[in-house]
Amino acid sequence: MAQYWGKSCCQPELGSYSSESLGGFRWCGRVAFDDPHPESRCRPPSSPCRVGQGWRLNRANSGHRYNSYVSSPTSPNVPNPTSPNVPNAAAEPLDGVLRTPDAAFAAVPDFSYPPAYVSTLPGYEGLRMAYIDEGPPDAPVVLCLHGEPSWSFLYRKMIPVFLAAGYRVVAPDFYGFGRSDKPIDDATYTWDFHRGALTAFIEELGLSQVTLVVQDWGGVLGLTLPVTHPDLVARLLIMNTALSTGKTPGAGFLAWRDYVANTPDLSVSDLFARSEPNLSEVEAAAYEAPFPDSRYKAGVRRFPQLIATEPDAPGAEIARQAVGFWSQEWSGPSFMAVGVNDPVLGPEVMERMRQVIGGCPEPMLVEAGHFVQEAGGPIAEAALAAWDQ
Repeated sequence: MAQYWGKSCCQPELGSYSSESLGGFRWCGRVAFDDPHPESRCRPPSSPCRVGQGWRLNRANSGHRYNSYVSSPTSPNVPNPTSPNVPNAAAEPLDGVLRTPDAAFAAVPDFSYPPAYVSTLPGYEGLRMAYIDEGPPDAPVVLCLHGEPSWSFLYRKMIPVFLAAGYRVVAPDFYGFGRSDKPIDDATYTWDFHRGALTAFIEELGLSQVTLVVQDWGGVLGLTLPVTHPDLVARLLIMNTALSTGKTPGAGFLAWRDYVANTPDLSVSDLFARSEPNLSEVEAAAYEAPFPDSRYKAGVRRFPQLIATEPDAPGAEIARQAVGFWSQEWSGPSFMAVGVNDPVLGPEVMERMRQVIGGCPEPMLVEAGHFVQEAGGPIAEAALAAWDQ
């Protein structure tokens, strides 16, 4: 019995693409579970798959969309039995895209969760996104969104708390970060590129009524999601972040933006070590692991430049709509934790965010810097306890 899942596309044997053969057809798309009639999911020869070795960017669309497809690998991933969504990963990265070798993550401590991959997000076909998906498949979902310049490793101290409480935890790596693919061209990374990928991801996994956990760019992007996905969020845990509405940011952010702009090979490990002095050298190095050299850091270089500093900047309008949602429509449970040593998104900024979020209680103040998840275990425990009252 063949194993195919969800939408796939097939075409007659026309070339030597790196994909499996199926009764005169070739398939591409997502691996699944036992399907006795995979041929029923194939496109007819008159509508073949576009299978290519490269990709091109169509700037005529409202967002950056990848229009080329890659063929499926010859050896699909074995599904993780604890993860209901384990799409097949692209066999090789697209042209103009880097993929951090697995060996780079060999020394990463305390983060043994096997990554899942999806390379079929609509509009991003062939770009592989990595994510952690742990816990019972039918359990309530905690969606953890990282920021700049981190990856899902940042949540390693919070994930065990949520799993122990019976939740399913989903933590993606944005494109350009972690184990996800990294387009080389800095210009690829735009507001629409990132938000489009995030919305495609949550739709691909069919997520709804999640506990949304955000920090930094995880909040800049994630807090806008209810504008277009009003049923997505059931509870909110917010840490050291803001909405990018087009207002002039403070001097601290402008200094950070200028520093990154003039430091093309930013040392991510040094940044974490300065922000969170209690990190071990091995932990700090784990944040550098996704970036073997400066070519891999295009996403890191671009994120600070994407904060909307003018009212008509990309993302500013939907951020203002998000302010309306959280202040006027939101009535769910929320919890705020603030790393008090954050020089950019510290207590003053977070108090303004608290005023935006309807019903948000007084924050939990944490002796930590910007990357407050490094003290995340007690934060997760406190949030769950507050919501259980």
